[in-house]
Amino acid sequence: MAVPSNSTKTFKLNNGLSIPAVGLGTWQSTDEEAYNAVIAALKAGYRHIDTAYCYGNEEPIGKAIKDSGVARKDIFITTKLWGTDHTRAEEGLDRSLKLLGLDYVDLFLMHWPVPMNPNGNHDKFPTLPDGKRDILFDWNFVDTYREMQKLVASGKTKAIGVSNFSITNLKKLLADPEITTKPVVNQVETHGYLPQQKLLEYAKENDIVLEAYSPLGSTGAPLLKDELVQELAKKNGISESTLLISWAVWRGIVVLPKSVTPSRIADNLKIIELCEEDGKKLNELASIRGEKRLVSPPWDPIVVFNDED
Repeated sequence: MAVPSNSTKTFKLNNGLSIPAVGLGTWQSTDEEAYNAVIAALKAGYRHIDTAYCYGNEEPIGKAIKDSGVARKDIFITTKLWGTDHTRAEEGLDRSLKLLGLDYVDLFLMHWPVPMNPNGNHDKFPTLPDGKRDILFDWNFVDTYREMQKLVASGKTKAIGVSNFSITNLKKLLADPEITTKPVVNQVETHGYLPQQKLLEYAKENDIVLEAYSPLGSTGAPLLKDELVQELAKKNGISESTLLISWAVWRGIVVLPKSVTPSRIADNLKIIELCEEDGKKLNELASIRGEKRLVSPPWDPIVVFNDED
């Protein structure tokens, strides 16, 4: 049986930087939870923290980073541009940096490929009278990314990337002649019930690292209760979360498990070298159980997950 140990693995990004293979996800964490989780994570050995303006917890996360005693240069920090800031990317980044109390982030992602009205009836979720989200149709995600490209030269972020991009949207982005800075990552929902194998292959072909949010199956972590996952975890003498996180790393994916419990946070950093046989069995899990996408906000009439497969 393999003995899990703290992950020190990194992946090389297409701009030469390295990103730790395991990071702390902070979605759906309150201020207090986020602060305590980041303190616990950095104490446990994490050196990669993922947040976003939309999460509403950048300020306590920045405070935790400062209070942790770990040098800023030793932590890889990601935040994300929200939809209402697509037409003002630098302003969005400046706001996040101010909340985080930082001079720069290591990675700045476009959170969703959907621009929303910056002057709507809500800071984050502007709506129309019919209740649908107030989406801009005279501006698209390629326009946004052109503006994001300028931010690397400013020194406010070391790298840029995207999140929740399909193959279709990646192709559209990469085909634009004005896109000269390729995204270093695409952060998406991927786990045993949504392996995204074709997206992973496309990303690798184009030297883009895939990052996994909700790697345990989002709220309630349903994958931890799956019979095959439990069987393989028992075989390896490890926890179900260690198995699933190890599988993501085995696939070449950066994985961002979220927890607010110190013991689970520490456990989620521990991985093993997964054998080929077990990795392939987990690859087939979705074909046995059926694919399940667990995070799909209403962007009507825009279809974000627009790949046929």
